[in-house]
This record gives sequence, C-alpha cells and structure tokens, in this order.
Amino acid sequence: MARLLEYQGKRWLEKAGLPVPQGREASTPEEARQIAEELGKPVAVKAQVQAGGRGKSGAVKLVDTPEEAEEAARSILSMEIKGLPVRVVLVEEKLDIVREYYATCIVNGSREARSPMLMFSVEGGMDIESVPEEKILRHNFSEREGLPTYDAVDVAERAGIPPEKLSTFASFLHTLAEAYIQYDCFTLEINPMVETSDGKLYAADCKMEVDNSAVFRHPEFGIEVARDFGSEPTELDLIGWNIEKTDLRGSGFVMNMGYDEKSEGYVGYHPIGGGSAMMGMDALNTVGLIPANYADTSGNPVASKVYRVAKVVLSQPNLDGYLLGGFMMANQEQWHHAHAVVKALREELPKKPGLPCVLLLAGNKEKESLEILREGLADVEGNSRVEIYGREHVTDTDFIGKRLLELAKEYRAEKNAAAGQAGAGQ
Repeated sequence: MARLLEYQGKRWLEKAGLPVPQGREASTPEEARQIAEELGKPVAVKAQVQAGGRGKSGAVKLVDTPEEAEEAARSILSMEIKGLPVRVVLVEEKLDIVREYYATCIVNGSREARSPMLMFSVEGGMDIESVPEEKILRHNFSEREGLPTYDAVDVAERAGIPPEKLSTFASFLHTLAEAYIQYDCFTLEINPMVETSDGKLYAADCKMEVDNSAVFRHPEFGIEVARDFGSEPTELDLIGWNIEKTDLRGSGFVMNMGYDEKSEGYVGYHPIGGGSAMMGMDALNTVGLIPANYADTSGNPVASKVYRVAKVVLSQPNLDGYLLGGFMMANQEQWHHAHAVVKALREELPKKPGLPCVLLLAGNKEKESLEILREGLADVEGNSRVEIYGREHVTDTDFIGKRLLELAKEYRAEKNAAAGQAGAGQ
C-alpha cells in the first residue's frame, strides 16, 4: 500500500476534522528551532520514516526549549532507522497526556465480512502488540454508510469509556471512519490516540496507507509511487511504476531488489505471474544466483508493455544473465511476450555480447511463440548464450537454474579476462 509519513497523514486528518497537535515538518535543525519558537511551548521532535519503533530507537525526543529542539533535530536527522535515513522531523506541541488509547480502521478481509472494520482499545501506545486480543474491540461498518454515531457510542461504551465521555469518543471514532472512507485508505491507524488533562482527544500519531488502486483519485496526496517499499524508491522503481501507471492492460510490474550494480551473480529477473515468480526464485536461489529486480508481466499484457518491462530489466548494468521465467502453463497469448522479448534482446544484446539469456515460455500459443523467439533471435549480434525452452521444462527449476548458472560462469570469466587485459594494457 502507498504510505504517507506521519506529518502528511496528520495534515489530512486535520482537514477531515480530527484534532491533531500543532506543528509542522522540518528538514534542518534550524527549521526545527524556528518551529519550536513559533509554538512557544515544549515540543516533541519526531523522526519521519516509514518504519516502526521510533520511540524505542530514540528517534522521538521531548524537549522544553527551541535550543533543545534544534539539538534534538540535529541528532535525529543523523540517524538511520531500520536502514532508512531520516530526512525530515516533525516538530509539534508536547501534549499533557493523561491516557493513551488505540484506534484504527482497516479492511476486514474475512469471507463473512469483506468490509471496513474499526478496532479500538483503551490500551494503546508503543506496546500495543502486547495488548491481549480480548481488550481490542472490533466493529465492522459499511463503506457506503460509514460508522454511525450510535455504533461508535456502543463501541466506546463496551470498551469501558465513562458515560460523560461517550459523546467525545464517539465523535472521534465516527470522524476517523469518515476519513478512512474519504481518503480510500487501506489502513488508518491512530496509536496513540490520547486524552489530555483538559479532556480533549488528539491523534498523537498517524499511520495512513492508501489503497494502491485508488491513488489516482487523490493527486492531492502527492504520492510518487503507489507501492509499499522497505526503502526509498530507486530510479528503477520510478521507471517501473511509470510503466504500470501509463498502461493498465495486464501487469507490467518492475521493482528493485537491492541490486548494488557491482557484485557478481546478479541476473535480470523477468517472471510471468506470481507462481512463476516463486518457482523462478527457487531456480535462482538453489544455484546461488541473485535477482537484481523483481518483475511481473501477467494478465495478458500487450507486447508493448512486456517490451518496456524487458527493456528495463535488461538495461541494468553489470548483469550476469537474464531469466524469462514462464514456470506456468499460462493461458494468456504468449506470442505477445515472444515479440516483446525479441525486440528488447535485439536492441540490448549487441551492447552486452554473450549475455546469458534463458527463456522459458509455455502456455497458450506456445508453439508459435517459441518459433518467434528462435527466428527473431537467430541472427542477433551477441546471441551466443541464448537458450529457449518450452513446456518440457515448465516445472524443472533445477534444470533452468543450472543452465543459467553454467552460462553465467562462462560469461563472467570472459568479462573478468577482458577487464584484466584492459588493466594490463594501461
């Protein structure tokens, strides 16, 4: 799912009518100090990264003065949390908290429900994972009707909220569900939802994930790539997303897999469908080869879309091979893949002579597709290590992996020898 950072999510919560602490984001220590001066009160300085556990890692600091806010921001902006560099902090007012709660709206995907669901607990905060299941109330609601106030009152009452506070809590939960629907969220989590000494409720934190398929309806969010990444999107991720964004005919998914562009053993990975992807990963892992990327061209994409994916995969530098992994008897028209791969290889192989390419294509129009591959690649410059297979090896991951490894070793030896000769001639 496409995630927003905390400060971004809070901005939209506030527009939806939910109370949030005063404050804004800063990208330098000096900005943090200025914001603290403007607020004129103690503040919290919080790292803005797509990772949990910020509090336990020291990436949330409570300070009393603008000078302390500046120092806190300087410390936090130098951190990495779970491998993610901190580039922005949120500086917001320090609340006088008397109690923390947990409130979230998610998708209940069970067969009996298939609807949005509110989860609420009178116990919240950093250790929510340790709260017993029976202390988290769950209530399904309609995407069309939202969470009626009377249902919100019922949830709060069952959770043990005192009668004099039911109206305040019900209003918060009702508005949370409204925001969840309005923003096409997959998850909208407030942890903690806090009560202050003056009896007010605030969204002290915000985890907002927008349904990938609905991102196009919300250009105001400024979401660059409608996918969930464990790290910042790379150039390849951005290119891959642009393929999917601009052509909805079948899948054309490409994303980075941590490829460092220097080490040996990486191959361009081009599976066809989820099942094929798992079998292809098994083929590579068994022989010690590493996918430089993940891709998927299934759902009967047109040849132009498959071509764009293959072109991106093949254009990665320092690859030791390319695997087209059709490890399933696909019912899509496979000649679209054949035409696309021929065009991509005819353009890329002359730039990388001898690049190992193992092409496994099986399924509908298989005979015609294999003929297209063989005839289209027969006269290509650099076509010395291209092997083409069909249904006879559709489940034979050991064979495919070993063939690619053997070809990759030959290719790598050639590259190393050529590099050695070039070094000796200098």
